[in-house]
Amino acid sequence: MFSDRVKFSVLEKDGIQEIHQATLNILGRTGVYVDHPEALKLCDRAGCSVDGNKVKFLAKIIEESLESAPRKIDLWDRLGTKKLPLEDKNTYFGTGSDCVFIRDVYSGERRECVKKDIENTAHLIDNLSNIDFVMSMGIPSDVPAEIEDKVQFLAMLLNTKKPIVFTASNTANLADIFEMSAIVAGGVSQLKEKPFLALYAEPITPLNHIHSSLEKLLYCAENSIPVIYTPAPIAGATSPVTLAGTLVVTNAELLSGLVISQLARKGSPFIYGGSLGAMDMKTTTLPYASPEAKLLDAAIAEMGQHYQLPVFGTGGCSDSKVFDQQAGSESTLTILMAALSGANLIHDVGYLELGLTASYEMIIITDEIISMVKRILAGIKISKETLAEDEIERVGPGGNYLTSNHTLKHFKNELWFPRLFDRDTYEGWKKAGSKDMATKAKEKAQELLRLEQTASLPQNIVDKVTSIAEKVNHKG
Repeated sequence: MFSDRVKFSVLEKDGIQEIHQATLNILGRTGVYVDHPEALKLCDRAGCSVDGNKVKFLAKIIEESLESAPRKIDLWDRLGTKKLPLEDKNTYFGTGSDCVFIRDVYSGERRECVKKDIENTAHLIDNLSNIDFVMSMGIPSDVPAEIEDKVQFLAMLLNTKKPIVFTASNTANLADIFEMSAIVAGGVSQLKEKPFLALYAEPITPLNHIHSSLEKLLYCAENSIPVIYTPAPIAGATSPVTLAGTLVVTNAELLSGLVISQLARKGSPFIYGGSLGAMDMKTTTLPYASPEAKLLDAAIAEMGQHYQLPVFGTGGCSDSKVFDQQAGSESTLTILMAALSGANLIHDVGYLELGLTASYEMIIITDEIISMVKRILAGIKISKETLAEDEIERVGPGGNYLTSNHTLKHFKNELWFPRLFDRDTYEGWKKAGSKDMATKAKEKAQELLRLEQTASLPQNIVDKVTSIAEKVNHKG
């Protein structure tokens, strides 16, 4: 995490206020669709205008909800250690979820994801120092659809100690995931005190809070589960083609979702942000690494910081179909943009092919990129010691600093050293095998997957959570 850091901004202060005011206008005049009877009752009792399923919000109710929402949300690891204090511009990185395909790290084949891939992803992340939290990266095609979300969660739960961001297809499965987590945490109260999980749920753009998303939002509010309620607008398709208009629609969905969560229980942990993008008008696809998508993500991060809410963002992804030069370039740019924006939870590390395909090589290289970006964010420390006047005077004109004690004292903290990126001479590179980055990333992934499991749980706990994960819920 970073406090004194390199910064940039997309929006001017006046622009933030204009987006906020336009959002209030939309919520007050146009309103949003709310497809849930309990949510409608909460809005009606609070003084919102409710006409059938359409709800309009007074500015006062929005401001009150912003006041009651937590400014900080802590995510812990499975062992009960605080890992991710989500506040200010503390920045953390994690994988994405729910890819249909994966690039097999051994054969290179593009194939459907299976349960073992999710287990391997969690194990891989558990051994990468710059990836801070885990999402599933895949939808397991080898399990019944009714329990695939629970199997995803189980695979992560048993193979990493790091915080988990998860999806749930319905509230019955969400309740089971909560029960699984409480068993591992030692009880419901322990889990609420030190949550190691956060739910990812979505409204449907434009301005539509569907029943299943609201069910999950209300369940999380009731049970103090941090929830990332994240719109995914497509500029030019589901939101205005102008980026400012897309920000207004997104903000309206976020703030109305925030109101509902706070009406359900004041102080419920709500994480602001989204996965914003723009349609490619030639292909009608939604590119993850377009400049418009990164501008939108950075701008929504600034809006979240204006509201003093924890922020969810994206980075480390590519629209390339394979791990290649495009993938490396887009991963670097998206990680740097997301980190500079100050978003707290940055997900989608390892995505290829417009979010459809997972890549271990992409995860490995992005771990290295994150390490470099962390050095950039740390900036330049100015102090009497680092200004080095005494040392400059001692060495004088024509001297050198290579054998200096000052250099020996500071070089490890001042300079960044790569683990995979090559800085050797041509002769040194040839002697080391003349390996390109794709080969090195593949070998590194295979090496980490061979490491012994260190995130194992006691067998009685494994048996309990496995039985819950494999239970099919016929309702909910």
